[in-house]
Amino acid sequence: MSKKKSLLTPQGGYRHLKSFQIAQLVYDVTVRFCDRYISIKSRTHDQMVQAARSGVQNIAEGSQCSATSKKFEIKLTNVARASLEELKLDFQDFLRQRGYEEWSRENPLRQALIDKRCQNVNDVAEWIYQTKTSTLSTQSTTSTRPTYASTSANSALVLIAVACSLLDRQLKFLEQQFLEEGGFTERLYKVRKTNRR
Repeated sequence: MSKKKSLLTPQGGYRHLKSFQIAQLVYDVTVRFCDRYISIKSRTHDQMVQAARSGVQNIAEGSQCSATSKKFEIKLTNVARASLEELKLDFQDFLRQRGYEEWSRENPLRQALIDKRCQNVNDVAEWIYQTKTSTLSTQSTTSTRPTYASTSANSALVLIAVACSLLDRQLKFLEQQFLEEGGFTERLYKVRKTNRR
């Protein structure tokens, strides 16, 4: 008996994607950050939370619809990436407007946070607390000492950078997959052609 080609490809499984896991962590960190440092009456509060949420939700929706539309999966994954870029600008604005230093790529705290591999918002909060109270936090190149707010914003920026890097790789993979396997319409044609034989 010949093996039939499947019309629908596997979909979902987004909870296992590292990009989803980090984006969800970014969302949780953003909610806590905004509740502590951005007035709830401010439009910025809502915009930052919504941008972080969009990053998570679009990864999930794109993954779920992948069975019938690889094109839509790519589009939604790119929307998630764009939402996180918007969120990144908000955190950078927070630092700049208050005269805080944004960590450079060479700052050892960036890699220290990445190496910590925080699993949840409490892990991040604990890391921020330890970092702020340690001697590492005095390595600022400006005369302004880091605060919990600036350390929290920089930590969020590090996590956003990780999520964006993962999404960039995911988009390249999805593009290659689409080029090699085609979309739903092409699969539909192949399955119908095979079934007619």
